[in-house]
Amino acid sequence: MNSLDWAVLIGYFGVMIAIGVWSHKRVGDVSDFFTAGGKMPWWLSGISHHMSGYSAVMFTGYAGIAYQYGVTSYVTWSFPIAVGIAIGAKLFAPRLNRLRSRLHVASPLEYLKNRYNIPTQQALAWSGVLLKIVDVGAKWAAIATLLSVFTGVSLNQGILITGVVTGVYCTVGGLWADALTELGQFVIQFLAGIAMLVAVMVELGGFSSLWTVWDDLPASHTEPTTGPFTVTFLLAYLFIKTFEYNGGMWNQAQRYMATSSAHEATRSARLSAALWFFWPLVLFFPMWVAPLLVKAEKPDASDSYALMSEQLLPHGLLGLVIVGFFSHTMAMCSSDANAIAAVFTRDIAPVISVKARSWSMRAGLLAARLSTVSFLALSMAIATQVNSPTFKDIITVVIKWVAGLMGPIAIPFMLGMLRPLRRSGPTAALVSWAAGLFAFWLTNYGLDGVELQIQIVSPLAISLVLYVLIGFIKPEATPERDAVLARINSDDDDSGAAAAVPVPAPAGDAVAPGATKD
Repeated sequence: MNSLDWAVLIGYFGVMIAIGVWSHKRVGDVSDFFTAGGKMPWWLSGISHHMSGYSAVMFTGYAGIAYQYGVTSYVTWSFPIAVGIAIGAKLFAPRLNRLRSRLHVASPLEYLKNRYNIPTQQALAWSGVLLKIVDVGAKWAAIATLLSVFTGVSLNQGILITGVVTGVYCTVGGLWADALTELGQFVIQFLAGIAMLVAVMVELGGFSSLWTVWDDLPASHTEPTTGPFTVTFLLAYLFIKTFEYNGGMWNQAQRYMATSSAHEATRSARLSAALWFFWPLVLFFPMWVAPLLVKAEKPDASDSYALMSEQLLPHGLLGLVIVGFFSHTMAMCSSDANAIAAVFTRDIAPVISVKARSWSMRAGLLAARLSTVSFLALSMAIATQVNSPTFKDIITVVIKWVAGLMGPIAIPFMLGMLRPLRRSGPTAALVSWAAGLFAFWLTNYGLDGVELQIQIVSPLAISLVLYVLIGFIKPEATPERDAVLARINSDDDDSGAAAAVPVPAPAGDAVAPGATKD
């Protein structure tokens, strides 16, 4: 990098902070901070949903997969995500929106107190928070790895720089700042992606290289499934991502909650699905042909995209591509920080602190911002350990830990919104959650030689089967729980203007902010 590249990078950081400061004016209460007050346009929500779904791991871990195995990186990653989001556009997106518009909650998990009980809500909240700290730590490590390739700064310095900048804008501006910066990041990413695609095509002989280079690459590069990424892996990934990217990891759920109505949430999901279908093809082509242009130095080829950028792009454009790297990770990490802060302040704090149940608007907003800062600090600390023997490497954390542990948390949360599963109550939720976590430990650390696809799909599959089965064996439907489901599933008056009907909490349970108790 030279002074021009640094100017582009510093200018990007400055614009992100400026957007956060501007967004600060739109945040008047906790609802604005966590769900944009239900006023976010569907197209902004859709772009934000897309951008918050992947990070710089795309340019490290998945770039290495594309370098070694070819088009399977798209077929077994972004394609199943697109299909999963398209499925959820009608199944989950409108119901998530009704959590806010009908029940007036500000956190995705806030309704679980009434749908199940407080112990279930707390189990899902605490386990999800801990998982997300590890997940975002991997994202910080990925972007710091890229920064070190270009600038020579240490891993810890890179983590600190990106974490501080992200912390400033997402803490002061909440979800509005996240969404608006993600819009800006999408524009930058588009320009950087096109610049890289053009540079690669020019180097390989022009536009015709899109179809002429494949004979020069290994034959397996055109196989849709190859190596460890088998058809079974593809189906497992589709199964997992349908839950994860429709709200199972909470930050995407907030995008649907932030739109004005259930119909707008559906439109938002369809836009995100379309972007996942088409845009990764532009990003992946340079990675697929990278073996013809550079020789990766790392065994997993995770440095291939960075090396190719250095070799092909002039200064200025190189800085733009680096900014594109940052845009991915900062979008995901800031959205995760906002989601975790929502869960902590709305779901966890009111249970562990009596004072939190009667926070004023100002105190609640201050707690939201402090929670955001705390989460970012913890995830940055984890990032410095992501290459330790416990975590092994970045891509292991992202594929194995997150995909494997997400399911037991997502199943009770997401399936709990569906009326056909009204019989599944607290017992089904807690048993399925605990069994899924045990399955993750068993397949990853208790048994030797378990295939990757079994490791990542078994926790979700076991949680799903037990959740449904226990609901039939031990039905726990009650009038109060049915009332919650009726509000979430009814499509009457989905204009967003429907008044919320107070939902009674289970007798004796503490009531979190935003709920009422008879």
